[in-house]
Amino acid sequence: MTQCEGPSTDSTTKISTVEGAWTAAGVPSFDCPDPVIRQTYDFRWQVFRKHLRQTPAGWVITEFSSNVPWAGTHGTISCSAGHHFYEGRWIDPSIYLDDYSRFWFGPEAAPRRYSFWVADALYARYLVSGDARLPIALLDDLVRNYAAWEAERREPSGLFWQIDDRDGMEFQISGSGCRPTINSYMFADARAIGRIAELAGRGDVAAQFRAEAAGLKSLVQEQLWDAGAGFFKTLVTETGQAQDREKYGDDALGLKQIAGRLADVRELQGYVPWVFHLPDSGYEHAWQHLMDPQGFYGLYGPCTAERRHPAWKPAPTATDHDCLWRGSSWPFATSHTLMGMANLLHDYEQAVVSKADYLSQLRTYARSQRRTLPNGEVVPWIDESLHPDTGTWVTRDTLYERASPNKDRGADYNHSTFCDLVITGLVGLKPRADDVLEVDPLLPDGAWDYFRLDKVRYHGELLTVLYDALGTHYGEEAGLQLFVNGRRVASAPRLQKLCVPLQAIASSSTLPLWTAPLSNTAEQSRT
Repeated sequence: MTQCEGPSTDSTTKISTVEGAWTAAGVPSFDCPDPVIRQTYDFRWQVFRKHLRQTPAGWVITEFSSNVPWAGTHGTISCSAGHHFYEGRWIDPSIYLDDYSRFWFGPEAAPRRYSFWVADALYARYLVSGDARLPIALLDDLVRNYAAWEAERREPSGLFWQIDDRDGMEFQISGSGCRPTINSYMFADARAIGRIAELAGRGDVAAQFRAEAAGLKSLVQEQLWDAGAGFFKTLVTETGQAQDREKYGDDALGLKQIAGRLADVRELQGYVPWVFHLPDSGYEHAWQHLMDPQGFYGLYGPCTAERRHPAWKPAPTATDHDCLWRGSSWPFATSHTLMGMANLLHDYEQAVVSKADYLSQLRTYARSQRRTLPNGEVVPWIDESLHPDTGTWVTRDTLYERASPNKDRGADYNHSTFCDLVITGLVGLKPRADDVLEVDPLLPDGAWDYFRLDKVRYHGELLTVLYDALGTHYGEEAGLQLFVNGRRVASAPRLQKLCVPLQAIASSSTLPLWTAPLSNTAEQSRT
């Protein structure tokens, strides 16, 4: 990859306040010429705010706005918690995620009720904050949690198995077994525990978990990669099929698979290994199916199973469960896919997908987060699953058709990320453990004339990433600009990678925002 190069609102929603602690200054702001992405970015911060819940155990983050019977204490569900940490790591102040981190290892939590990449999530948050005290304090809890997963879910082969429903992905074509999801999560957790142990000066633990991560990586590549199909798949197991029969009955789709073999279907979770940089080079051709109309491509988001499979189904029918992961588009999986795609574009040599594909998928994801009301008004909306070709929220429709007493449960569903995808993917602010500030935008050349990511708290500094193709929109010089505490520290005439060592930047500037007073032109563009 390229080397780091040195220095050279019309939104329909607003950020609200939670008991005086949450303000618009608490999250990064984003400006761009695409109203769909800009409005969805603002909307998703509003949704996140709604799920902050203050409890006797401190602040937690919920998945559903209403109470559902499968939630744990205070409405918490571990299934989506990893996404909560990735999205919420950009929030200032830190009390929300501080409390939420401690909660998962307290007496009221159930961190293994669903798959949960908890160690990786805590480490990902540290990469933004630069403060390792909390992950170090929780290190022993993370080690115990990993050991409990081994006791509960490890096969003699060394791979982990999981029920598809406990991955949050019920009624899948492949069913339960040794899945790319849980094994990628456990790889990421082992690697993160090793890195946290290094920060804590515990070399023995670090060595143990480095070896664990390396071993699991080899197992995933050797046993879950289908060379003929060119994809990471679920390895069907007798244990998994027994779980499918118990949960779904004798008609479970997973029972149609052959135990001891890889499933006969490509499913979107086959991209999860790239979320955590698990694969070596040589597997990138799997991504050819993302934009393929007979693969995963959908007008309103990627399908959770490839269309060419005969069991593909985009929406529940009268006799189905209201949640299906065999063709519908789920924001949970879309988030993972875009995370993996950003890593592929940033850190792998390949020509299968492009920056233009990333922007297209991100915009499709943003456009899907809408709902048309009975009066014809179109409003920002996030729910459970949607039809990949029509954009209708099919789980909601099914619940309404059945007059379910909990038919509105999916409103403001907090089961995915969006803002983090804009920050780390499109704008390309890449969190790092060292004090190097790296920005590598995935915005294609010529796609937009400007964007500005502002008020980003990173390693204790206040950042702005600004791009103005002509230098006329914000009143700054043309090109890509990087500001720390109001001072320009790096620039380039075009979109490219920039790296700046933070320790070389004096942080004594008194400017509160990104630069000097705006020109009249720039001021008008903000109002």
